[in-house]
Amino acid sequence: MAQVPAATRALRVLRFLAGQPEPVAVERIARELGIPRSTTYHLLQAMADEGFVVHLSDDRRFGLGVAAFEVGSGYARQAPLQRIARRPLATLVDRTGQSAHLAVPHGRDVLYVVEERAPGRPPLVTDVGVRLPSHLTASGRAILAHLPASQVRALYPDKASFVDRTGVGPTSPTALRSVLAETRQRGYAIEDSEVTSGMASVAAAVLDHNEMPVAGVAITYPSDGTDPRLRDRLAAAVVSTSETLSRRLRGR
Repeated sequence: MAQVPAATRALRVLRFLAGQPEPVAVERIARELGIPRSTTYHLLQAMADEGFVVHLSDDRRFGLGVAAFEVGSGYARQAPLQRIARRPLATLVDRTGQSAHLAVPHGRDVLYVVEERAPGRPPLVTDVGVRLPSHLTASGRAILAHLPASQVRALYPDKASFVDRTGVGPTSPTALRSVLAETRQRGYAIEDSEVTSGMASVAAAVLDHNEMPVAGVAITYPSDGTDPRLRDRLAAAVVSTSETLSRRLRGR
């Protein structure tokens, strides 16, 4: 093991952490990978400096950081996911008569990579290439709700991590935890006038083979004067589409 390059060891550490359900102590990482404890600690410190791991001092453990999440989600930003998403999103638009889009995580934002606009519907801010705050968007909330709590804490450590667009939405880690808990209980994410006044969205996450979120599928629709039962119908269609994309992403 002494002859293994540091880069190889760092990649092994990342792969090991990615396969764990929660952050891990240095001693276990060193033992499982056969790396000296001092070497493991120095690797983790360097990786933490670059944002690939985060040290949870209260737990004395290390977990994946924002940079690792961005690298992992990079696959979803490339052509494979976009190619498999276009037809299901077009079908979703035909089925609901509302505009749909696909967004992938990008730090504390979501990046919109596919948009299918319904005929006669107004243009939205979610054009391809636009980035919006994850905690305000339905797509972002759907993704965040499927992340380990430690990763959400790393993304949103304090109130300074939050921005707003319309004066509505969570402004603290506590408020965001409440929103994400409601999202998990409901089975899909919602937002109403938090991105654009008078417009609402419902979204569900696309999950990879590790049940980690790589994207969010959403529908946006006018919230003023619409049938309150509309959201439930749109949510069912969005969840169905996200499940289809998850299966295709896994090659099923």
